[in-house]
Amino acid sequence: MGYSVGQVAKAAGVTVRTLHHYDEIGLLSPHGRSSAGYRRYRDLDLERLQLIRYYRELGFPLDEIATILDDPASDPAEHLRRQHELLTGRIGKLQDMVAAIELAMEARKMNISLTPEERFEVFGDADPDAYAEEAERRWGGTGAYQASARRAASYSKDDWLRHKAANEDWGRRFTEVMASGAAPDSPAAMDLAEEHRQLISQWFYDCSYEVHTGLADMYLADPRFTEYYERIRPGMATYLSAAIHANAVSRA
Repeated sequence: MGYSVGQVAKAAGVTVRTLHHYDEIGLLSPHGRSSAGYRRYRDLDLERLQLIRYYRELGFPLDEIATILDDPASDPAEHLRRQHELLTGRIGKLQDMVAAIELAMEARKMNISLTPEERFEVFGDADPDAYAEEAERRWGGTGAYQASARRAASYSKDDWLRHKAANEDWGRRFTEVMASGAAPDSPAAMDLAEEHRQLISQWFYDCSYEVHTGLADMYLADPRFTEYYERIRPGMATYLSAAIHANAVSRA
C-alpha cells in the first residue's frame, strides 16, 4: 500500500506542502495514488527524499539536486567532496550570521525603548524578546549581530512603525504575485525578492546575495521562520526561498 503523504512528512521532518511542491516540480513524485487519488510513497521514494534532504542541508538548490539524482553519469560522492571544500571555510560563519540577523530582526529587537502599549502597536501579538537569551548566547559575539542590534537600538517607535508598514506592503504585493500563478523565477517574483533583500539592507545590515540565499535556505530549514511566512500565505516560505535563489542567480 505504501505510505501516505502525511506519514512521509512526519517521518522526514518536512511539511506536506514541501512534499507537494517536490511532486509539482518533478523532484520527488510518489510511485502511485490510492483509489481516492491520494499520493502513496514507497521505500525507494523515501530513500530519494533522504538524499534530497541531505543535499538541501548542504545548501544545494533544488534544480541542482534534481540534476545530481537523475543523471546516471553524475557522481554524487565526488560532487559532495567538491562542495564540501567550498562550504567548509564559510558555512559555519554564514549560518551563525544569518541566524543571528534573523533572530535579532524578528525576535529580540533588543534595547527598544517603548512602552508596553507602543510595543503592542509595533509588534502586535509577536513577542520581541522571544529567544533573546538564546540569540545573545549563540551569536552575540558576531559582527552581524552587533551591527543589527546597534541599528535596532537607535530606532524610535515611528521608525518601527515605518518598518512594519514597509514589510506589510511588501508581503501584500508578494502574496498577490503568488496568487497570480506566476512562477518563483518570474520577473515579478524576482523583483520582489530583490526588494526583500534591499529592505534588509535598508533597515538592518548589508545583505549580500550570498547571505540572502542563506536566509532563503533557513526559511525552510528552521520551522520558526517557515511558520512566520506560512502565516502570511500557505506555501510562501518555499515560494520565497525559490524566488530569492532565482533572483541571486539572475542578478549576481
